[in-house]
Amino acid sequence: MTDERDELARARAVAEAWRRELPEVPTAPLPAVWLVKAVASRLRRTRERTLHTLGLDAATLDLLSTLRRAGEPWTLTTRELAGRCLVTAGAISQRVARAEQQGLVQRSPGAGRSVEVSLTPEGHALVERSAAQVLGADAAATRGLAPDELADLERLLARWLSTLGEP
Repeated sequence: MTDERDELARARAVAEAWRRELPEVPTAPLPAVWLVKAVASRLRRTRERTLHTLGLDAATLDLLSTLRRAGEPWTLTTRELAGRCLVTAGAISQRVARAEQQGLVQRSPGAGRSVEVSLTPEGHALVERSAAQVLGADAAATRGLAPDELADLERLLARWLSTLGEP
């Protein structure tokens, strides 16, 4: 694939230029980091296009998907949602309010002072359609990799991520 070789050549050329200009600076990781960033950028653009066709934003899909994956009755507290979506309480509150205005979720009092958020039938139908399209786009984006290559990539990326610590 020409594009793949071009991007790798570009990354290696940048690393070589830095080696020449700043020989004391480590440049060996640059091609790998460059390629991961290029892959992430393309995946993000693909996902944004898919979401745009669905009339959804990533935050709403994250909220609806998290509720859907929770299993029947597709209800979680706002605290559980924040934890599973990896966002603050304030961010989840904003997401829930927007989705509630769109008729995709409903809030109700939970145990104690908790608030429960549930998918509405409209939200359930939308997440079913959306998940199929988004996951299909992800599958299409990885179809050039054999199953064992995909498993290797998953293992390597997880290993790399574990070495990075918290941002």
